[in-house]
Amino acid sequence: MSRLAEQLAAGKFVVSAEVQPPKGVDLGQALEEAQHLKGHVVAVNVTDQQSSVMRLGSLALSHRLTDLGIEPIFQVTCRDRNRIALQSDLLSAYALGIENVLCLTGDYVSLGDHPQAKPVFDLDSITLLQVAKTLEGGKDMVGKDLKGKPKFFLGAVVSPGSNPVELQIMKMEKKVKAGAQFFQTQAVYEPEAFEAFMKSVRHLNVPVLVGIIPLKSPGQARFMNKNIAGIHVPDNLILEMEQAKDRTQKGLEIAARLIKDMKGMCQGVHIMPLGWEKHLATLLQMAGLA
Repeated sequence: MSRLAEQLAAGKFVVSAEVQPPKGVDLGQALEEAQHLKGHVVAVNVTDQQSSVMRLGSLALSHRLTDLGIEPIFQVTCRDRNRIALQSDLLSAYALGIENVLCLTGDYVSLGDHPQAKPVFDLDSITLLQVAKTLEGGKDMVGKDLKGKPKFFLGAVVSPGSNPVELQIMKMEKKVKAGAQFFQTQAVYEPEAFEAFMKSVRHLNVPVLVGIIPLKSPGQARFMNKNIAGIHVPDNLILEMEQAKDRTQKGLEIAARLIKDMKGMCQGVHIMPLGWEKHLATLLQMAGLA
């Protein structure tokens, strides 16, 4: 059992974060960023061609993190691979000692740096979860026996800030039925709305890690509001950032305040530092999670 699974099962409030593979083979910066996270988080997501931008594979960096004693959460998107490759990657991950898997459908290729690429979408996040459970049962998708069975801790994503949120709840229910054992959310900036969301999914009895992206500037907040589905940074937070003399400090203060406000509503927090890995320890201390 992975450390992430153990701590959630024990009822501990967990902290996860994420790193992004490089566009190339120089892992220096990615591993340095991961070292800033080591000892402060339970597990680290490794993004998989995030925003449809071609990068080093999630599996390669996930494996390197295990060499550093950092538990990875292997992200797998369905956009770029058919069911043969997806099953193979899941088995490969387990063979390399990786148990945590986050199943994603994936962004459209039009958003990335290879818009001419042909998307695959042979499976989606729900069917990928089902496939992972099938592999755990010792069979592949066509019923052929496996030599040795994997055992995963399967995760999925949800956007509590989406409108209408009812569609997200329906998808979340389907993902739990398909095998999801934990959820990480899109970034949340409205605790009251998140509390209402959590009450509406209480019946699912599955751990939820609320997503936090520390604000760096008013421009970043406005960009996310305009371009990223499911994220809404309220005007009062944008005003706080505009009026701040030290925007780094203010961004950390807001993130810490959000974590404190929502800690009692969920089972953990997933921090997306986006280049602020070196500030993670400070943020957790400010939030009372050091």
